[in-house]
Amino acid sequence: MNLARRQLLPLTAAAVALPAVYRFAGAQNYPTRAVHLVEGFGAGGAPDIVARLIGQSLSERLGQVIVVENRSGASGTIATEAVVRAPPDGYTLLLVTTANAVNATLFKLSFDFIRDIAPVAGIVRVPLVMEVHPSVPARTVAELIAYAKAHPGKVNLASAGIGTTTHIAGEMFKAMAGVDLFHVPYRGAQVFSALLAGDAQVYFGPLLSSIGYVRAGKLRALAVTTAMRSPMLPDVPTLDETLPGFEASVWFGIGAPKRTSGVVIERLNKEVNVSIADPKVEARLADLGGTALGGSPADFGKLIADETRKWGDVILAANIKQE
Repeated sequence: MNLARRQLLPLTAAAVALPAVYRFAGAQNYPTRAVHLVEGFGAGGAPDIVARLIGQSLSERLGQVIVVENRSGASGTIATEAVVRAPPDGYTLLLVTTANAVNATLFKLSFDFIRDIAPVAGIVRVPLVMEVHPSVPARTVAELIAYAKAHPGKVNLASAGIGTTTHIAGEMFKAMAGVDLFHVPYRGAQVFSALLAGDAQVYFGPLLSSIGYVRAGKLRALAVTTAMRSPMLPDVPTLDETLPGFEASVWFGIGAPKRTSGVVIERLNKEVNVSIADPKVEARLADLGGTALGGSPADFGKLIADETRKWGDVILAANIKQE
């Protein structure tokens, strides 16, 4: 009986090990079919543009089609949950955005983003522009702070919706500057109609959608929100120059379901880094006003964790509630 058991144990161990061997072999040959990159904000927007740009480059490098899937809704949570529930085989990936860091605190989610999505690589970081209607008597951030303090609650802070980056960046500004701005949320692009009409005075807008109005003189840029000045608006200072430590940006990267093979993640990380270093891709990212991120999976994981903590603190302090 004991002899039979001793003979059976190696066979049992081998049987258990076989699936792991096959998974490793599959990872070594990855990819052998189309890869799906899921993004959660619909066709035509910045996330879609970034997803298709990196998808095309990865397709050329990996030798397989990268299918960009648009699954919009609930500020990207529908797309994220789809990837969280997907098999961890590297064939379903997520375009990770700033919204994922925000949603961790803003929503009651059925998943834990940091636990359930493995970071693969950062792609690009894009600044917001702190802009005002020309009727606002302020040409610098310091002048706006002084004006807002002299007129508490009378200056409208526009956003593209409650809990969006355009909203929470404004809330962080209010807290750091010690000013009382009246928040008015709009539906997406409607915010620009309100700004151009003078119904709203201040907006932390995405660089790509704001720069045309700024260059035409229809809106006045007071600052960009990244730590470094933007090459697209080189004469516009950073908010950090007035409020040290202020940083807010929209960033994008790639994530995979947890338990995805380290071999697959390392392969994807390598190819993303090579892709964003390609002059053609780098130029297209610059057209979005962005700066390439790159780095290791651990680097991207640290960015996600730091941003989740930062925006979580802002949301809780400002008592922001998703309607």
